Amino acid sequence: MPDFLHNHPWWNYIHEDLQELLNQSVLLSEVFADRKKDIREKLFGKRNNPVFHDYSFIVFPAAKAYEGFLKNLFYDLRFIDEEDFFGKRFRVGKALNPQLEKRYRDAESVYDRLVDFCQGNELADTLWDTWKEGRNMLFHWFPNERNAISYAEARLRIDKILEAMDMAFEECKINST
Repeated sequence: MPDFLHNHPWWNYIHEDLQELLNQSVLLSEVFADRKKDIREKLFGKRNNPVFHDYSFIVFPAAKAYEGFLKNLFYDLRFIDEEDFFGKRFRVGKALNPQLEKRYRDAESVYDRLVDFCQGNELADTLWDTWKEGRNMLFHWFPNERNAISYAEARLRIDKILEAMDMAFEECKINST
């Protein structure tokens, strides 16, 4: 388990399954780092330094944990209700989208509630940008769009997710106990 994750202020706030997802992303990224050649050899044999077209699979567990973190945050701030939190219909991407159609904004926009809560749009924009780059742009396929990322880009996306969680936790003053 990567020790540095425990140093984040939100670590005890998130559920154990989200902790495990973050650990998975960090461990996957370490497997493909130069310093983990021995692990790659065990996994891939003689082809111990595979080059993949797309390393988004490294980001996926962190993106899933980010979604869980955001749902918990929105629920604890009372931006979403119990039905949204436990149900299958609430969509973080829709709720965080600053361009959500006017007719849905009052009922479904967490973005607007964050802007009001923080008295500015910096946090809401950061959470939205992180969502787009760390999840939406990676896990959807569209013709004529290259959404594949390099190993270095995958590491940057994971770091951005962790930084967004740090910022949200600090800005929203969530109690982690």
